[in-house]
Amino acid sequence: MDPKHPALPRGFSALLLIAMILAAVNLRPAVTSLGALLDPVIDDLSMNGFIAGIITGVPPLCFAILGPLAPRLAGKRGPELVVVGAMLAILCGLALRSLAPNTWVFFIFTALALAGIAVGNILMPVLVKRWFPTKIGLVTGSYTTAVALGASVVAAIAVPVNDAIGGAWRGGLALWAIPALIAMLIWVVVYFGLRNQITQLQMPVPKTQSLAPAMGPMSRNSTAWWIALFFGAQSTVAYILMGWAPKIFTGFGVDPAYAGALLGVILGVGVPLSFIMPALAAKFAHQGPLVVVNGIAGMVAIAGLLIAPVEGAFIWAVLLGICGSSFPLALTMIGLKAHTAAGVSKLSTFGQSVGYLIAIPGPFLVGALHETTDSWTLPILLIAGLILFQTFTGIMAGRPRFVEDHGVPTRVDA
Repeated sequence: MDPKHPALPRGFSALLLIAMILAAVNLRPAVTSLGALLDPVIDDLSMNGFIAGIITGVPPLCFAILGPLAPRLAGKRGPELVVVGAMLAILCGLALRSLAPNTWVFFIFTALALAGIAVGNILMPVLVKRWFPTKIGLVTGSYTTAVALGASVVAAIAVPVNDAIGGAWRGGLALWAIPALIAMLIWVVVYFGLRNQITQLQMPVPKTQSLAPAMGPMSRNSTAWWIALFFGAQSTVAYILMGWAPKIFTGFGVDPAYAGALLGVILGVGVPLSFIMPALAAKFAHQGPLVVVNGIAGMVAIAGLLIAPVEGAFIWAVLLGICGSSFPLALTMIGLKAHTAAGVSKLSTFGQSVGYLIAIPGPFLVGALHETTDSWTLPILLIAGLILFQTFTGIMAGRPRFVEDHGVPTRVDA
């Protein structure tokens, strides 16, 4: 065993994987549960449309701004302890926002939960590289599937569960703090069980003993920029679809209830693909072919929406779900494009932070185009352009290069 990568205690591989999956499950319910119950929240707290728009648009902004804090927090004590803190932030944010007496208190505690999610987003690829360096595809697939399940299941059941416990939105939102509590307790066990190994990994390695190539700033690294652009493009498409897909379908004449179910199809298709795509990506030296498959699926769906939006609605939703598997693919690339956990940490921070910043304007631009033209044609063409951009940047990001090599092509032996 490499002394820089200490062995896990007996039985801890499974426990650590379970802990990562539980943490991943908590990386979306704060957003999707609020989306499902937004109307009663707006009515009860007397929010105006501007504030409601800020709250619904703030997740990618928080992810972009707060994500870079994760490596600094993890630098001294290790990412494991920081994940404990992230789960605690999600737990407190979800529990306390349900008690909020007014809009601004609600906003503050929502931001606290999103801060925990932002840190978790950045550290999940780091933990994969740190503890499962030979199983990046399998473990990334496991936790990205958990992210997809957390998003799709909570979106689907938030309203009926809220109705079952009395119909008051406060209880319906507070309920999702329970999974965060469970995840936090498991991570406490993991942290104390791995203290010796964490200490060993956190010890600085003398430069004369370090075998890792030196890294410059990610902002000057071409590989890091392609990853960031790819992550931003796929995130933009994803946020547009999550926010606007039902309205686009209903705008073409699809029944509103069916349109909502089609969003569930788009998200649901992503659940098995979130497990399959990382495993496939890890087998490819160049992930470009997978990016192209997703791009073709997306473009066929766009053409279908323009030609036969109602008749083929289910098929277009499935294809859009396939296109959406670029999210786990992008996360897998982050783990594959660095030699070390330190490299993954820097790449994950840069790629996700820049990517989420890129994603912020997309949903607002779709709304503005629709409002201006009173048509869905231009918004759909915008989505088409983004899918093409996603495909191009994904092909460039998927090349067999590593951030430590400053973007220099690396030969991959068969």
